[in-house]
Amino acid sequence: MRKACQVASLVLQEIIDYLKPGQTTRDVDEFAARRILQHGGRSAFLGYKKYPSNTCISVNEQVVHGVAGGRRLMFGDIVSLDVGVSYGGFIGDLARTVSVGGCAVEAQRLMDATEQALYMGVAQAMPGNRVSDISRAVQQCVEGHGFNVVREFVGHGVGRSMHEDPQVPNFVDGKSSPKLRPGMTIAIEPMVNAGVAAVKVLNDGWTVVTEDGSLSSHFEHTVLVTDGEPEILTWHEQPTSALRA
Repeated sequence: MRKACQVASLVLQEIIDYLKPGQTTRDVDEFAARRILQHGGRSAFLGYKKYPSNTCISVNEQVVHGVAGGRRLMFGDIVSLDVGVSYGGFIGDLARTVSVGGCAVEAQRLMDATEQALYMGVAQAMPGNRVSDISRAVQQCVEGHGFNVVREFVGHGVGRSMHEDPQVPNFVDGKSSPKLRPGMTIAIEPMVNAGVAAVKVLNDGWTVVTEDGSLSSHFEHTVLVTDGEPEILTWHEQPTSALRA
């Protein structure tokens, strides 16, 4: 898991360094595919339930599962980059939203709030806590900034398969919530809308967009529950724990 996550994290950083205005999302996806192969992995997304791209590239009002194509990136866009890498039989999964050359203040505030919510959730990934402790921390942080959490898509367990139990909602749903145990690896991934929480899926069957056309932001880490503090496996610099990140 650590190696798969390190490769995924490295590829994501390389994509971010590559981004510039004028590129199409297909350009970015093809670059990502080359980098994944260069590092000895393969895309965990391509072909998964017939998904057609190597990465998920979601621009502005797109929330998640953006399919690569001819959409051209422009200065001021915000882009959610979701990378999944299969390496040695395990999967690393992470996402980050970045601006293309710069962005409006409100867009930056949305990204900052989403990233903060991610780390608030990660801090709750302690043995003996429940998944709902993560959910509550994320939701309270997001709503405290005046934004809304997407309900239709949630975090998840990840390991040998892309999506494993337990589901990790970014909101408290009132359902029975499993306890966190050492050795669990989970993907915590707030998806946050600047406007209403509601989303819809485009005609390609994959790309999810905000219902009201508002901006959306997505941050994700694969996290290991340990005997003590949580460990972020997809942290680029590989700290010893989430709380020192």
